[in-house]
Amino acid sequence: MNPSTAQARVIVDELVRNTVSHVVLCPGSRNAPLSLALRDAEAAGKLTLHVRIDERGAGFLALGIAARTGRPVAVVCTSGTAAANFHPAVLEADRAGVPLIVLTADRPPELRAAGANQVIDQQHLYGDAVRYFDELAVAERRAGQNAYWRSQVCRAWNAAYGEWRCGPVHLNVPFREPLVPDDDPHWYESLDGRPRGARWTELPEYGALPSFVVPSTRHGLVIACDAGVHAASEWASEHGWPVLSETGGLGLGGDTAISGGPWLLGIEEFLDEHKPEQVLCIGRPTVFRQVQRLLSDPAVEVLLVRPDADWPAPAHNVRQVGQWFDAPTKPADPEWLARWQRADAAAVTAVHEALAREPWPNGLRVAEELVRGLPEGALLVVGSSNPARDVALVGGRRRDVLVHRNRGVAGIDGTVSTAVGAASVHRAPSYALLGDLTFLHDINGLLIGPAEARPDLTIIVVNDDGGGIFSLLEQGAPEHSEGFERIFGTPHGADLAALCAGYGVPHRRADTLEEFRDALTPQPGLRVVEVRADRSRHRALHATLREAVATAVTG
Repeated sequence: MNPSTAQARVIVDELVRNTVSHVVLCPGSRNAPLSLALRDAEAAGKLTLHVRIDERGAGFLALGIAARTGRPVAVVCTSGTAAANFHPAVLEADRAGVPLIVLTADRPPELRAAGANQVIDQQHLYGDAVRYFDELAVAERRAGQNAYWRSQVCRAWNAAYGEWRCGPVHLNVPFREPLVPDDDPHWYESLDGRPRGARWTELPEYGALPSFVVPSTRHGLVIACDAGVHAASEWASEHGWPVLSETGGLGLGGDTAISGGPWLLGIEEFLDEHKPEQVLCIGRPTVFRQVQRLLSDPAVEVLLVRPDADWPAPAHNVRQVGQWFDAPTKPADPEWLARWQRADAAAVTAVHEALAREPWPNGLRVAEELVRGLPEGALLVVGSSNPARDVALVGGRRRDVLVHRNRGVAGIDGTVSTAVGAASVHRAPSYALLGDLTFLHDINGLLIGPAEARPDLTIIVVNDDGGGIFSLLEQGAPEHSEGFERIFGTPHGADLAALCAGYGVPHRRADTLEEFRDALTPQPGLRVVEVRADRSRHRALHATLREAVATAVTG
């Protein structure tokens, strides 16, 4: 047996022993030893292999699977720019706390020094975005390497799963030729792992005891982000604090949930009279500026629940940080909660009534109808920019829906691939709500080979022919209208139906509300539903809704 084959087989076997059950593979020559070992492991029923030709999309596919399962997923590529294309997914995994094991093949040192083809410097390629980096020594024809290879895989898995918080790790593996197996089965030592499928190195699952945040006011507010929504809902309900989420009402449960929170925080008159003394923030808020303004208010004490050292501090005024939260030292004021609930009911009613008077379609109405029409237990992957905001602003209460957003660095990279990955391991119908630029940016996520499984995923694309989010920002103000379309609006004129046809993915246009509702009926397989909207109305529509909320809440 040649050294590269021996090393690759041991690496794959130890990954399996460390509970890695999904691996995403990109084709290449230098990573052939790993490719062949992974194929054999899948044939033996040890793991599920996903093959993709686009490394950037493959990284996000792995991220989607890892985010949904909560377990490390390995992603494998050849050397050179292939490895560089994993970088956006590595950055997102770092900031979002998603466990990825990145395996990049490389030339051995003597070929790098000789200026060989397809060579870049892959040492610490992803910088400090990874929890752990190691370049394995080049495999040699000698005994004593099995334990080393297995030990390094265990180190990488442990770092990805995180003593404090999950994240990506990087193993760079230089392979010498030959890169394919030979006919000699002999090796210089046993390549077996521990008996009974055990890991080579047993490591504890998160050993340290958590530190606790202890609120101490009767007038507090909870802000929950992504993974912390369910736990925050339960804590807030038990202790009588209003709780709002950056996903609006999605995922919020209990008796104290405020689904219209993003609207209420934007009304200065309301907030002046209902300013919390303390805000208990779970996770890292990234969507709404009104949330950032509240956390920056010097009159508000900020308590953070964040399981690592990278905590958000908009005004650098955080009072306390912990891994979990404890009971407050003072009982909540029931009238404080009642006032927030009355305002929430008024805001939600005002938004839905005002939105119903608007012509179909617009992004907010699409989000409202989508959330309302999702089947029980559905997965909803929400794109960045407008979809993340639209769902939070009008989605309403749905605790039975699982939401995923790539909000680690909040980019539009790889969102189609993320949705495909998350849907592939979800046991109920899955949906994604994306803008047209997000969809086009990762349209290669639709490129799934005939031998690969396709998830039950409906991708809804709100196509307003450009960057609709900029209409709502400073750049979209009337005084900046000159040149806006070219440098911010960026219309593209792409034919989504033709593009989907080229990828062999069913496409449907929903021009009426009835057609859209019908398109949400769960169906097997991957499909795209396009809704064409006019972004010229975005700014005015949001102003109309803000005015309606302000009138309803402040009287």
